[in-house]
Amino acid sequence: MSGCQSILNQDQSNPLDNHNENQALIDVASANEINQALLVDEAIDVIHPIADGNVDLGKSAEEDYLSNDVWQRIRSNLELSIPDNPRIASQRAWFLKHPSYLNRVAKRAEPFLYYIVEALEANNIPVEIALLPIVESAFDPFAYSHGRASGMWQFVPGTGKRFGMKQNWWYDGRRDVVASTEGAIQYLQYLHKFFDGDWMLALAAYNSGEGRVRRAVRSNKKKNLPTDFWSLDLPKETREYVPKLLALADIVKRSDEFKIKLLKIDNNSVISRVNIGSQLDLAKAAQLAKLTLTELQRLNPGFNRWATDPDGPHYLLLPNHKIADFKIGLAKLSKKERLAWQRYQIKSGDSLGKIAQKFNTEIALIKQVNNVKGNQIRAGKFLLIPVATASLDSYLLSQDQRLAKTQNKVVAGEKRIHIVKSGDTLWDLSRSYKVSTRSIAKWNGMAPRDTIKPGQKLVIWQKTAVNTTAKNSLTPSEQAIMRNITYRVRKGDSFARIADKFNVSITDIERWNSLNRKKYLQPGQMLKLSVDVTNNI
Repeated sequence: MSGCQSILNQDQSNPLDNHNENQALIDVASANEINQALLVDEAIDVIHPIADGNVDLGKSAEEDYLSNDVWQRIRSNLELSIPDNPRIASQRAWFLKHPSYLNRVAKRAEPFLYYIVEALEANNIPVEIALLPIVESAFDPFAYSHGRASGMWQFVPGTGKRFGMKQNWWYDGRRDVVASTEGAIQYLQYLHKFFDGDWMLALAAYNSGEGRVRRAVRSNKKKNLPTDFWSLDLPKETREYVPKLLALADIVKRSDEFKIKLLKIDNNSVISRVNIGSQLDLAKAAQLAKLTLTELQRLNPGFNRWATDPDGPHYLLLPNHKIADFKIGLAKLSKKERLAWQRYQIKSGDSLGKIAQKFNTEIALIKQVNNVKGNQIRAGKFLLIPVATASLDSYLLSQDQRLAKTQNKVVAGEKRIHIVKSGDTLWDLSRSYKVSTRSIAKWNGMAPRDTIKPGQKLVIWQKTAVNTTAKNSLTPSEQAIMRNITYRVRKGDSFARIADKFNVSITDIERWNSLNRKKYLQPGQMLKLSVDVTNNI
């Protein structure tokens, strides 16, 4: 699992590398690298593509600030020691300075926190871990990072699969609250055992990977130095990650002392998992549950499309007070009524792929419904196609609509649409359009290391050409925000790699530092760079 994130101001956070992903593989300058060099504490990496919203949990407004709630349950069962440590004090000070942030996160956590606490206690995991999604994603199941991490617990694809999170066109278990929580518990149990029962080391490894933490422990052993978390030479992100969690635990523990009012979250189940048996259109499910479609999707963020996965999981999370009516309505639906259907006559030139794309469905589902064995279809014949009940733009939190929202965000400059051709790479496109690979990834809801496919539509923003006759017009260099930074060379860095990372030229690096590209860079060496932060962040 990779991409665990440290949450900072405005739900933005450090680009951390973790869970079996090697930081040296990141090919683009992160905002964290730039901001660290500028001695700024906050950085941008975790993306929250969906605005906050309420879900009807059957709770009255006057219940918001009672004391007998799940926070009290957590407060009464804290296990991890919280030392008097400047790293913890620094993180605690930030959270205390931003109480509105804590309330916003608590509102996101409200449907899920009781379930998570129950699951942790059932598996003998410290209840403090229930606060880890605050550090990871600000409790946002739709959060994603440019390190390819996704979901409330921020799993990268490989580690998600390793711990049981199914991922396909229809569904991504990394965003499913149940599947990802179960996976996080399994991974934490593995790490706890791997580090002989040391939760501090297990948490550090959840952030940066067990290999990196083990190397740090072995290095200290060779030097006859202590091997506890606080003594290890770990990446800055990881050294801040565990203190963030402990700072949050301390705030929950001493909320009265700190005069912090945490939004009440009932110490009772407010949602339950309901077996639906087979594929179901999410719009129909919402109607049966008397929820808005967006409310249903907020509780079930694992589903990428307009319906549940035909191959499962066949369950939905629903508010408890809505379940009875939902079950009654579901029982009345015939199998064919679970989805909408369209009879389609195959045209000359059609393929299963084209038809699937036209109706926003999957080839395998069309073949299954129509008992098609191969990939050959004949013009004039008819196919029965399962289609969305509502218009596709009604499914606001589907993968397609989240991507559309991301691509439609207005950025300074001129918007271009690039249709990916065979052989295209993000690297090639970044050079062609003179933008960074990280920027292209950000504009298109991707990670810089994601592969792109022929036919894929990419949005690219370029600085507009200068109108020399326009009053007060700015040249690109005047529009840029330049900052002089100091960059510490990492193992595996080269002139070319650093140049690409910060969108500068090798010649500039040589000139700024009186260096020759023929000489090798040494890890730890400090380089002076002049960076346009509008093009890198």
